[in-house]
Order: sequence, then C-alpha cells, then structure tokens
Amino acid sequence: MLRIIAHAALLVSALALGACGFADSRAPVPEFMRMKEAEQPPPEPPPDVKRVVREQIDVVFLNTSYPREVHVASPHREVRGPGWTACVRAQLTSATGTALGAQTYIVTITGGKVVDRRRAEADDICGSEVYEPI
Repeated sequence: MLRIIAHAALLVSALALGACGFADSRAPVPEFMRMKEAEQPPPEPPPDVKRVVREQIDVVFLNTSYPREVHVASPHREVRGPGWTACVRAQLTSATGTALGAQTYIVTITGGKVVDRRRAEADDICGSEVYEPI
C-alpha cells in the first residue's frame, strides 16, 4: 500500500513540475518559469494608396477590364490584421466589351503591397468615402 502511495505522489510531483514549463506569460509562477510574450511588430504607417494602386493596377483590376477614371479613398487600419484597407473605384469594361460602369473594390495593403481585393458590398464604408483620382 505504501508503495502505491509513493508512486502516486511521485507521479503527481512529476506532472506538477512538468506543467511549469508550459506556463504562459500571465501565469502565477515565478518570472523565470514564464514563457516570453511574442513581441508585436510596430504598426506600419498609412500607405500612399494612390502610388500603390497606380503601381499595382493589374492586381486590383483585370487588364481586360480596361480600368479608367480610377479613384481611391483614404486608407483605414485593417480590423483583422496588421495592414490597411482602402476603397478603389473605376469605370470598367466586361469581358464581352460592354461597359460595366463604376465598380468599387476594397483592397488590403500590407507592407506596401496589395495582398487582397474584393468587390465592395452595400454595407461596406465605401459608399460614404471621399475619392481622389490617382
């Protein structure tokens, strides 16, 4: 019986000490046992949306859509990431050659590059933005 109790105590002690190695940065253990918090990169400054869209127009619009009268809005900090979003509006042509009219897209810019784009929807902020030509 004493042997079983000794083994159980030894097992509990090993588990308790092993768990200390996995303590996060806010755990109530001594400082040297805590994991270091990952350092957050500093927020990047707002991009020059006019320049980025002008240089990467083929990422925002298809070449066959012949974008013209391209206008951009001021950037806003991305809610779900480290980058920025901006609304881009242009007159486009369909693949069949018919005019589509003004189309608005939301682009995500990270590190000075367009990393994503999607068509703006009615509940997006793009309808109330002030646009400037590029």
